Amino acid sequence: MPVVKRFGGYVVKIFFADHNPPHVHVVSADFQALVSISDAAIFRGEIPAKFRGEVLEWISLNREFLMTEWEKVR
Repeated sequence: MPVVKRFGGYVVKIFFADHNPPHVHVVSADFQALVSISDAAIFRGEIPAKFRGEVLEWISLNREFLMTEWEKVR
């Protein structure tokens, strides 16, 4: 499961051979969420408000990179 971005207390990962839709896992010791790459929408789990804006903006701005990484691990 490649880590594609490290933020202070959490990481963004893409798991090998994961299910559709294309998504990333946002993970810390205290929370976990699945976020769609296409629209940066959280579809499982939660991200605390103090981190949510930062990570969802990063996913939106890096959509092309994330889709390339998604294809590599599939």
